[in-house]
Order: sequence, then C-alpha cells, then structure tokens
Amino acid sequence: MNSQNIYILGIESSCDDTASSVICNGKVISNVVANQKIHAEYGGVVPELASRAHQQNIVPVVHQALKKAEINKYQLNAVAFTRGPGLMGSLLVGTSFSKSLAYGLNIPLIDVNHMQAHILAHFIDEDGFEKPKFPFLALTISGGHTQIVKVNDYFDMEVIGETIDDAVGEAFDKSGKILGLNYPAGSEIDKLAQSGNPKAFKFTKPKVEGLNFSFSGFKTAVLYFIQREVKVNPNFIKENLNDICASIQYTIIGILIDKLKLATKQTGINQIAIGGGVSANSGIRKALKDGEQKFGWKTYIPKFEFTTDNAAMIAIVGYLKYLDKDFAGQDVMASARLKI
Repeated sequence: MNSQNIYILGIESSCDDTASSVICNGKVISNVVANQKIHAEYGGVVPELASRAHQQNIVPVVHQALKKAEINKYQLNAVAFTRGPGLMGSLLVGTSFSKSLAYGLNIPLIDVNHMQAHILAHFIDEDGFEKPKFPFLALTISGGHTQIVKVNDYFDMEVIGETIDDAVGEAFDKSGKILGLNYPAGSEIDKLAQSGNPKAFKFTKPKVEGLNFSFSGFKTAVLYFIQREVKVNPNFIKENLNDICASIQYTIIGILIDKLKLATKQTGINQIAIGGGVSANSGIRKALKDGEQKFGWKTYIPKFEFTTDNAAMIAIVGYLKYLDKDFAGQDVMASARLKI
C-alpha cells in the first residue's frame, strides 16, 4: 500500500439515510447514499422503520463505496462513524457495524459528531470551493437543528445561538403539510416559491432574545392564516400556492439573516459558512450570496451533495481526527443528544 495515501471510510446513519464514503487525503473518491422512501407515507420519519432499513442497507452501501473508490477494505486506514446526535435506533446500527469492521480489520475507530460534520464538510478538498478561515460563523440548518456556531478551530466550536423549540426544517415541512404538499416539503416549497411573490402575504417574525431562534409560533401563524383564508375562499391554497410558498420562504430566510446580522455585529466575525439539509434551499443560498454585497460578508456554501446527511462529511472529520490520532475505543456508545 502507498504509505502516503490515507483512506478513511465514513459511515452515516443518524436519521433515515444510510450513507458511506471513502476519502483519500481529504478528497472524496466515493460517496454513496441509500434513501428511505417509506417515511413519505407517514409524513415523517418513523424511527423503528428507519433502523430496520439501515440494517438492510448498511452492508450494500459500504460495499458500493469501496467499489466506487476502487480499493478493498484492507487498504482502509480507519473507520469513522456518526456517534450522534440522531435517532437512537439508527445510530446503533452504524455504531455497531463500524465497531465490528474496525475491530475485524484491526484499524482505528473514529467517532464523529454529526453537527460538527455539517460544519467541517467545508474542509473537503473540492475543486472550485474555498475553505473558510478561522474564526468563522457557521449556520447549521436542518430538520432537527438550527444553530449559529462560532468556529475557532476544527474541534473548538461554541454554539452562540440555537432554536428554543422547533428547527427550521420542521417549519418548512409543517407549513408544507398545512398546504397539502408531500413530505419532506422543503424542496417543494423552494421550487414553488421561485414563481411566486415573496411579499404577497405577510407573516410576523417571532421576537426572540439574542441569537436564539423560535419557529413554533411561525408554524401556528401559517396554520391560522390558511384556515382563515380557506373559510372565505375554499380554493385559496390552489389559487395562491406559489405566492404562499414564496411568502413563507421569504419570512423564514428573513429570520435567519436577521440573526446572522446580529451575530456578525456581536462577534466581529464576517465569515459565514452554512451546512445542514436546509442549506440546499436556493433562496437561502441567494440571500447569503447577497449578504456579501449588502453586509460585507464572506460566505461559504458547500457543494450541494455535502449539505444533506452524507458520509463524506463524516469521513472528512475522520481524516482530520486521524491526523491528530484522536481515536475511539471499542467501548464508545451512540448518543442521541450529543452536543457540539
């Protein structure tokens, strides 16, 4: 084996995607994701079904990742896996598999914090993508999280703002459900919003102290607004769908940007990176890019495939930890509520 090549296998199983990736010296050489379609029928992720699907998917997904990377398992230098946060049953499948594989191959095992991985995905070597310089602010937005994180170094992070109730991804999905859209609704709202008027309907922004967020009141406001309008005109949703989606998206983006403006003012840091599934939203990406002109920000937006849950971000953290010789023991446990 070429001693200069460091191959890290990443395994991600925190929610409903089973993913595996191989990184060589910081560059992605394979990235495989198996989605679980079954949850759409239930309008949300069913934990028991998710963990069963992970059990079915994990071996073929890891096999595919190695095959696409054109290496065999004996060339791996370490196995990195998501320890948490996430659904306990899902995490256990990835943790158990990773421990067994590392033990069987007699190579280091590396535990990864899923939320740190969303941020550190920016450090994957990818042509045309610049890496943030420390310190920077990271906005991590997903179905389960909304956080502003001050990143001083790879593993020196501090959460300076977070949601006090629901995550931003949930606000998109629940709003979509009220409108009769399919789950998950975020991408559908994004698509419909592009041909709507963002100022057609006004939703009030929740007033929350400091850098924290709240989305539960916003969801309720959308619900009451729709109920009120449908009473007057039963075809209201159908006739105004694009405008409703555009107005919902415009308000959510406004909430995020307002908090980022406050965070840059308070910290004096104007470098901003985004991560997490909701950062795939085209409106949010555009608002961040506009922030470069409007507020003098330097913004970092990851490659689309590294925004949603994926194993490349787990593998890059594994690579950075491998260089530090920061390994986990076989007694490492999955943790559903792991903090940054």
